[in-house]
Amino acid sequence: MDDQLGARLKEERKVLGLSQQQFGAIGGVAANAQVHYESGARLPKSDYLVALRRKGVDVLYVLTGERAVINHDALSDKEALIINHYRTLDGMDQDAIAQITSSLSDG
Repeated sequence: MDDQLGARLKEERKVLGLSQQQFGAIGGVAANAQVHYESGARLPKSDYLVALRRKGVDVLYVLTGERAVINHDALSDKEALIINHYRTLDGMDQDAIAQITSSLSDG
């Protein structure tokens, strides 16, 4: 299978600050399925990936290793401002922001 896909999936999960159980639940799978995806033993189905995308996971990155490009023209002024502020933060602060926005979007 694809170990790199699994590693990227794990990376995206950690960016959101979620456990395997929590991340798998977003995709509609049990924790053991999430373990298999992250280890590369199994490949996720499209409905799982679509559900993750809805929660902000960069699925293009998970599948290909290439980050999705944000069309800045499509962003509102508020969205562009938030992104610009985010990019000035150090890694720990970016991780904290990712956890906060993930929690808020679950509500």
